[in-house]
Order: sequence, then structure tokens, then C-alpha cells
Amino acid sequence: MPTNEQRRAAAKRKLERQVERRAQKARRRKQLTIAGSIAGVIVVVGAVVGVALLTNGDDSSENTAASASATAENGEFVSENTPGELPEPKAKPDTVNCEYPASAQPAAKPNNPPRTDGIQTSGDDATVSLSVATSQGDLGLTLDNAHAPCTVNSFVSLAGQGYFDGTSCHRMTNSESLRVLQCGDPTATGTGGPGYEFSNEYPTDQYSEQDPGMSSPVPYQRGVLAMANAGPDTNGSQFFIVYGDSQLPPAYTIFGTVDESGMATLDKIAAGGVEGGGQDGKPALPVTLTSVQID
Repeated sequence: MPTNEQRRAAAKRKLERQVERRAQKARRRKQLTIAGSIAGVIVVVGAVVGVALLTNGDDSSENTAASASATAENGEFVSENTPGELPEPKAKPDTVNCEYPASAQPAAKPNNPPRTDGIQTSGDDATVSLSVATSQGDLGLTLDNAHAPCTVNSFVSLAGQGYFDGTSCHRMTNSESLRVLQCGDPTATGTGGPGYEFSNEYPTDQYSEQDPGMSSPVPYQRGVLAMANAGPDTNGSQFFIVYGDSQLPPAYTIFGTVDESGMATLDKIAAGGVEGGGQDGKPALPVTLTSVQID
């Protein structure tokens, strides 16, 4: 039977946890506001990163959080993930199925949705290489099919259809915690997408809904390629490239990296700054994706 002192101590610990959770939510709101500015979301005030949309099409076991969890005796959630750090990605099956339901927003440019069944994730298919020619220089991309197969499947499908060709990178953010260039919207407004959406993958799928780590920013390091979204599982065609180490909640699918020569191109674009000054807006050096081709 717990003593009064033990009950008071337990209540104090619970209050401290509640205060910390509220602080985490406040930090997340602040971070998401920054993220929203990169993505150019204009649908709702406070919407995040872009109105590109994505829904994970794995089977039900793939749609649930991959990280294990436990409940302590006092009922508090315990996470395997270390707050403030990207979790170690867990292996997916050799093949997965994906879903790409129609989005509320029509396609900004004609395209056919990608195939959905038997997407390979291992062996020679664990990575995919693409070459991107831009008006400011070339980018070499390596896509991580092993940990973000439905995202890569969509990106490769759109690239193969010329969806990205002739589109502009419409937004650049250059703040202390966020340094990214965003592309993938044929309308260059921050609202365009392919007409379908799909779910988040790594690192989001390593967390359960109760995990407080979803509110804690994690490092999105220089060279990372990630999907923009307007909330959970609303990915589409908009993506961003991190040209300087940044901090974001683990709510944006990381699906590849940019090679060294490509980063030199990004550094050149970043050095030009934002059009009209400031920390967020169109890049002062106009960036057009002239072609995106699978190697």
C-alpha cells in the first residue's frame, strides 16, 4: 500500500511529465510553423511543408508503427526511440504493397498513378539512382527503396512520366534550424500534387501514435531528400532537399540522399539567398528541373 508521501511523489512526477509534454507540443507547433513555410502550404494557416500527398500502401503490418512500446506500471507510455535522435530503421519485407488513393486536389499535371503490388525492397532494388538536370547544375540522387518503398515507387513513376520536367523549385528556407529547397509542384505555388496521396514511411513509421517522440525535433542532415506534406499521410509529389543540417519532427519521409556534386549545386543556389531577402520564399537564383531520369 503506497504511503501518502509516495502518492505525493508519484503525483509530482506525473505533473512534471504533463508539463514536459505540453512544452514538447509547443516546440512542435513552433517547428511545424517553420516547416509549413518551406512547403508553401496555403490551404490552412499552420499547415505543414507542402500540399503534396502520400499514403503508405503496405499491408496492415507495415502501416503500424515499427517501434516496440511498453506500458510501465503507472500506465505511462515507454518508447524504444531516443528523443531528439532518428530511430534505427527496421527492415521491411522483400516486397510490399502500396496504396495511392485519389486526393481531394486534382492532379496539377497529367500522370498515371504508380503500380501498387509487389514493390521490391531488397537486393539490387534496395536503392535507385536518378540524375536530375537543373538550370543551376546537376543533382545525383540515391533513393532508399529499402526503407521508403512506396515513396520511391511514386517518385520513380512520376519521374518516368516526365512529371517533374520543366517544373520550378518554388521555395527556399534559410533559417537557423531549417535550410531546405523545395521542389516537385508543377504549379510552383506550393499547392500542386499528382492527384493521389500516400502514407508516411521512415522515420514516421518507427513511432506509434502515443509516442511523445513524434513531437521532438530530430536531425534532418545535409544531403537528405524528404517528402513535403500537409499533415500525416498527405504526401504526393512535393519534396525538399536539405542543404544544411536542420531540425524537424519525424513527420517527413526521408527517401534518399543527394551526391557530393549535387550538394555543390545546392550550395550555389543557397548562396544566392531568397528572392527579395528574408529567410523564406522563392530562391533568388531560379531553379528549374529540366529533366529527372532514372539511371
